[in-house]
Amino acid sequence: MNLESVLFSQGFGSRRQCRAMIADGRVSIDGATFNDADTDVDTKALVFEVDGTAWPYHERAYVLLNKPAGYECSRDPQHHLSVFNLLPAQFATRGIQCVGRLDQDTTGLLLLSDDGQFVHAYTSPKRKVPKLYVATTRHPLDDAQLAALREGVLLHGEPKPIAAVAAIARSAHELELTVLEGKYHQVKRMVAAAGNRVEALHRERVGGLALPAALAEGAWQWLDEADLGALRSG
Repeated sequence: MNLESVLFSQGFGSRRQCRAMIADGRVSIDGATFNDADTDVDTKALVFEVDGTAWPYHERAYVLLNKPAGYECSRDPQHHLSVFNLLPAQFATRGIQCVGRLDQDTTGLLLLSDDGQFVHAYTSPKRKVPKLYVATTRHPLDDAQLAALREGVLLHGEPKPIAAVAAIARSAHELELTVLEGKYHQVKRMVAAAGNRVEALHRERVGGLALPAALAEGAWQWLDEADLGALRSG
C-alpha cells in the first residue's frame, strides 16, 4: 500500500491532505522521513509517526473506552459532550461507531469499531451477548428483589418478562447484574420493576472481555487478538 493510502485509511484526512502532510515531511517510519506519497510500505506490524506521534496501522479499528459519566454515545450529542471527544480525531474521520450505547451517566466498558459486521454482531439481539453491570442501588437489596430479577420482571412496553442471566448482591447496595438484551435503560428499568432504584451504573464486562483494571477512566486502548478472542468466548 502506498503511504498516501495508509494515512487516508487511518483517518488522517482527505487524500489531498495526506499527500500534503507527506510532502511537508511530517510523516516518518522507523525514524526516516518520507516525502513521496507513492512510496510503497508493508502494513504488517507497521507503526508510523505523524508530527512525532506514533500511530499503529490497523486495517480495522477495534477500540475499548473506559467511559466516564457525563458523555453521550453519539456524534451529535444533545446535552453533554460526545464520547468521541475522548478519542483521537482520526477515529471519527474513519467512521468509527459505538457498539451499542451507554447512558450519559453510565460508566465503564464501551466498544467502538469501524467494522460494520462487528458492530452489528455485538448489537444484534439475536447474538445474545452477556453484559455484566454493577449497579449502586438507593435501597438495600433483598432476596425478593434478586429472585424477581432472576425469574423475570415485566417492563413497560415489553410483551413478556425479561430475566437476568445472573443477579448477585455484592453488598447491601451493590448489585451485579448480567443481561443478554440491550434495551433502552434496561438495567435501570429492571431494578425499578423489582422494587429498587439505580443510583449509579457501571459496565464491567461484555462477553468474556472485562474492563482492564489499569485503564483509567476516560482512557482508551486498541483491542488485540487476545481481547477479541475473549470477547467472543463470552
